[in-house]
Amino acid sequence: MFINRFDLHVCGVKCIIAYIAYRSFLGAGCGANGSGVVLGLFAIGDLHLSFGVDKPMDIFGGGWDNYVDKISEGFSALGPDDVCVLCGDTSWGMSFEECVDDFKFIGGLPGRKIILKGNHDYWWATAAKLKAFFVNNGIEGIEILNNNCFFYEDVAICGTRGWFLDEVSDAAHSAKIMARETSRLRASLVAAGGAGVKFCFFHYPPRFNDFVCRDIIAVMNEFGVRNCWYGHVHGYGHRFAVFGEVEGITYKMVSADFVDFVPQRVL
Repeated sequence: MFINRFDLHVCGVKCIIAYIAYRSFLGAGCGANGSGVVLGLFAIGDLHLSFGVDKPMDIFGGGWDNYVDKISEGFSALGPDDVCVLCGDTSWGMSFEECVDDFKFIGGLPGRKIILKGNHDYWWATAAKLKAFFVNNGIEGIEILNNNCFFYEDVAICGTRGWFLDEVSDAAHSAKIMARETSRLRASLVAAGGAGVKFCFFHYPPRFNDFVCRDIIAVMNEFGVRNCWYGHVHGYGHRFAVFGEVEGITYKMVSADFVDFVPQRVL
């Protein structure tokens, strides 16, 4: 069960070696107890659903072929009491009207979901509007991670979208966004109170190849975070992703096409 609490590098050859090692350990990503029922906390990012718009990811071929069926199959191992954090880029819809079928699909998948914002989630709105949207459309079992945290047993689930400093050329604008994202992460971690274990979930990777988001990492260090999960990275970029422990924090990538559309066990 989880409880919501509101406001209350590796690079070059080393990066490629880390990528290969991490890939080999992914496996199915879901465990089961003796009765075959999965119990736990999971994470996956970048579902990129598009039931309401003409932007299917199948056009990219490769692992994206029949990706909606793969998502359904991947979630089929979860039980109704499991929790899965969706690390952004959930729907290609530009508005609630365009993404309603995407969220009905998500709501129909096994387990409870916690969503955070990705860079392509243009439908994103205030928590109040999102909750009303879910209620008005009969969508259940989806919570919003934004300036708050959730608890899975005694573990605090915290996070925010994050940011790439080189995402835009306007340095002043980029700095403004970075300040906003670090503030949201801080609010999430403050909401965790005295939780002994705090996990962070992002859309953007705090580290990627030789990029290091020191602002985000500094906040994680301030609050004693030692594990984080992220998405955003696809295709060829997988080989430049950072995996494993770096300077006291362990990084794990859960982009859907990297984990074969199977939610990855966190706990």
